[in-house]
Amino acid sequence: MYEHRKQPLASTATFYQRILKNIIISLIIMLICLVIGVTGYHFWAEASWIDSIHNAAMILSGMGPVIEIKTASGKYFSSAYALFSGVIFITNFGIILSPAIHRLFHRLHLEAE
Repeated sequence: MYEHRKQPLASTATFYQRILKNIIISLIIMLICLVIGVTGYHFWAEASWIDSIHNAAMILSGMGPVIEIKTASGKYFSSAYALFSGVIFITNFGIILSPAIHRLFHRLHLEAE
């Protein structure tokens, strides 16, 4: 079976490095998703570049749409992008918080033994 080896809690510096690494990963994911949204709104919803950036950023942050979409392809894209953005928004919280949650569980496990 599984042999458990008791490991000490990581140092505070290591913990902060893990948090920073996860924030950077999360920002990269958000940037990629923003690029997807901007290009989609520009080409399928026929919005200007600045309106595409504004709308994609607002949708991705969970705030909601700000431009009126008149094309059918734009409405299909906007619907899919809104669902996609909701998942990404929640996923990024998980990515950022995972080192803290892991540390909490590790600390509780060490106290229980």
